[in-house]
Amino acid sequence: MLEITPRNAQQWSRFGSRAVFGLAILSLAETKKDLMVLSADLGGSSGLSRFKNKYPDSYVNIGISEQNMIGVAAGLAKEGFVVFATSFAPFIAMRASEQIRMNLGYMNLNVKAVAIGSGVSMAFLGNSHYGIEDASVMRSIPNLTVVSPADCGEVVKTVFAAAEYKGPMYIRLTGETNNPVVYKEDYDFEIGKAITLREGSEITIIANGTMVYESLEAAKLLEVKGLSATVVNMHTIKPLD
Repeated sequence: MLEITPRNAQQWSRFGSRAVFGLAILSLAETKKDLMVLSADLGGSSGLSRFKNKYPDSYVNIGISEQNMIGVAAGLAKEGFVVFATSFAPFIAMRASEQIRMNLGYMNLNVKAVAIGSGVSMAFLGNSHYGIEDASVMRSIPNLTVVSPADCGEVVKTVFAAAEYKGPMYIRLTGETNNPVVYKEDYDFEIGKAITLREGSEITIIANGTMVYESLEAAKLLEVKGLSATVVNMHTIKPLD
């Protein structure tokens, strides 16, 4: 398993969440023999190039067909595989929301839907690629756990935890290259368990994804103004701790 160290944290920050997701999957495949990874023609964008070259039998490019990808993922899960299915946030969460609702939520199948480029990190590609509504849509689906890692180190933690977690999950990857570092050392990560990063006495800031780093910075500014702030990394959006 990949380890969070100061050196790795800085290197992964430069790579960004998508590339680090690919590194985590590549490392996971060394021990997870029942792993299958699906892409909707975005293997390179999902950081999966090295994985698909090293483990071609564990990788399937479904093509630009996100709804079909979820159906295939569900079928593989029924056969006992641990499945990660990836695409840009609006395509996997919005275009395939009905398939996720029926095949993953109601059927409670062991598929991890991974949304790359969530939020507005897709920049000049515009509204078609922005994942703004995805978290609320996915939270409404029964049985679906929703996780949004705070930084690249937590992306690694999430991937390994998700592989052992039984049931459907939506993993929301935020940020791009030079993703700010929240965790420089290894720590205990548990799906469904929030992490208090800073203790304060007057206000509490609860955040997830890249907003965790921004919340820590905001707490520093508030401290200068005489306000003591607690900062909580609520990486699991559903179920809430």
